[in-house]
Amino acid sequence: MGASAFVSSHPVECPSTLLAHAKSKPMARIAVAAAQGPLPLEAIDLAHSKGLAEALLFGDEKQIIELAKVSNFDLSKASIIHAETDAEAAALAARACAAGEADILMKGALHTDVFMKAAIRRDNGLRADKRFIHLFALYPPEGPPILVSDAAVNVNPDMAALQASLTNMVEIWHKLGVPRPKIALLSATEHPIPSVPSSEMMAELQAWSEDENLAADIRGPLALDLILSAQAAEIKGLKADPVAGNADGIIVPDLVSGNVLFKSLVYIGGAVAAGVITGAKVPILLTSRADPPAARLASIALASLLRD
Repeated sequence: MGASAFVSSHPVECPSTLLAHAKSKPMARIAVAAAQGPLPLEAIDLAHSKGLAEALLFGDEKQIIELAKVSNFDLSKASIIHAETDAEAAALAARACAAGEADILMKGALHTDVFMKAAIRRDNGLRADKRFIHLFALYPPEGPPILVSDAAVNVNPDMAALQASLTNMVEIWHKLGVPRPKIALLSATEHPIPSVPSSEMMAELQAWSEDENLAADIRGPLALDLILSAQAAEIKGLKADPVAGNADGIIVPDLVSGNVLFKSLVYIGGAVAAGVITGAKVPILLTSRADPPAARLASIALASLLRD
C-alpha cells in the first residue's frame, strides 16, 4: 500500500457549525471568474442550495448554460455576464467586486496566474493597503478548527509578511468570535538557534507581537509536536504554556512547510480545508481542482463570514 496507507478514509463534510454561522449572515454575492466549468458551477449550485450565496457568473455564456443543463445545476438566482476570454472574465469579476456588486471573488476554470493578475492589478480596483495573505481554516472530523497561514501566496515571507500574516490571523479569530486566540509560530525547534533560521525568525516575530500588544497569546518558535500535542508539551516542560498543545492557529515560515502541513491535516487527519485570501477589498477564493465539494462549500462559508 505504501504511502496511501496513511490517507484518511473519513468522509469529507462541510462542518455544520461553520454552515450555521455563515447562514446567520446576509446572503453573499459571489463573482466567479471563468465560470464555464463543472467544478465552479457545482460549488455555486451547492452554496445556493444551502442558502449561502447567489452568483455573478463571468465567462462563456453558452458553455455556462450548457453545463448547467447537463449537470442540472440551478442558476435561477445567478446572473451570467459573457466574456470572450479568461482574462476578460477575471478582470470583469474583480471590477464587479471593487464596485460593490459582489462580496466575494472566486476562481473558476482558469489558470491561477491569470486569475491573480486580475486581482492584484490596481486598475481593477481590488487592492487595499494590505498584503494578500492566504489562510486555511482546517476543520478536523471532531473538534474546533485550527488556522494555518500562509500556504498558497507568500513563498518565502520576509518579516513584514510574517507580521501581516500574524496580525491577519488574530483579526480573523476576533471576527469568528474568539477574543484572545492562541497562535503558534512554527519551526523545527522550540529554541532559536542559528542553524535553523526559521527558529530565529519566529523568535523575532514573537518579540514583535509583544511590542504590538496583540490581543492573543503568541508563542514561538514551537515545533509541530508541541503545537498539536498536549502530551508532548507536558513531557518537554511546557504544560503551563497557554499555546503549546492547545493552539488555535499556526503561522508557518514558508509556503512549502505550510503546504505540507495543511495537506497532511487534510489527507492524513481527515480535515476539511476552507481557504481564503485576505488583504483585498473582498475575500478571494483560490479553489483547486482537487478540492472536494465540501471544501469548496466550506471556503464559501468562511469567506461569507469574513466580509466587511
